Amino acid sequence: MPFTALGLLVLGVLLAEPVSRAFSRANWPRRDPVGALLVWQAIGLAGGLSLIGSGVVFGLSPLGANLAEAVPVLLREWSVARWPAGLDVVHFAALAAAVVVGGRLLWVLTTVSLRTLRARRRHRDLLDVLATPWPDSPGTRVLDHPLPVAYCLPGRSSRLVVSAGVLEALAPEGVWAVLAHERAHLRERHDLVVLPFVAWGATAPFVRGMVCAQLAVAALIEMRADDVAACRSEPNQLVGALRTVGGSAPAAALTSFTDALDARIERISSHPAALSRPRRVLVRLGAIALVAVPTVLLLAP
Repeated sequence: MPFTALGLLVLGVLLAEPVSRAFSRANWPRRDPVGALLVWQAIGLAGGLSLIGSGVVFGLSPLGANLAEAVPVLLREWSVARWPAGLDVVHFAALAAAVVVGGRLLWVLTTVSLRTLRARRRHRDLLDVLATPWPDSPGTRVLDHPLPVAYCLPGRSSRLVVSAGVLEALAPEGVWAVLAHERAHLRERHDLVVLPFVAWGATAPFVRGMVCAQLAVAALIEMRADDVAACRSEPNQLVGALRTVGGSAPAAALTSFTDALDARIERISSHPAALSRPRRVLVRLGAIALVAVPTVLLLAP
């Protein structure tokens, strides 16, 4: 088990820092945003399992040859208020550190989720008072504001909002491009995709790789929404909408249309070729393998 713990620790550190930092600079994700998002999720999950699992495995290594043996021994000894034989200070400290890191991550994830839900609920209540339903687009509300702004509030009671400035500044095709972009965020629940990375970034803001991951995922969900909108409208209409809709979305909204604006416009205009089917399959298999490695190490007999 000590060697397994060391392997997990090395894997977790590599994923959290150099791998995340290098992947955030890669060029191919702009050709396959969905695959890249899957890889980022795999990096986050595998990194979390590895870092937390390494402490658990090393901490319990004196109690058995694997976790299946060690965990029952620990529970049995603690159930009778007895300190497990062989669990010295060093191993207990490693186990405690894993529990603290895991607890901190869950606490931050819960706190961020609740804070976001409260902000969205307050903003949704304001919209129900200030905005009016738009008959031309069911589920869309129009905010009487001259600044062109478009955003969505995800959740069970989602809202898609455009300002009066959007309807005045854009032709109907441009408005539909804006709506298609925001509906992609709502339909694919991009808020849930980015949330774990926000929690990781808040848990360890001093780890640059985690901050890079959060920024990269935020950019990729915008690329994905742009791709969906481009399939439902002319690319030039989408580019025009991106240039026009320049207002900042509220903090409770998922995204703003101004995020990485120049890079997004360049990508839509140049229309980079998608990855070939074999490469897309390879990316998805790589994501599965990445999660499987720490899982197998943790569960191996």
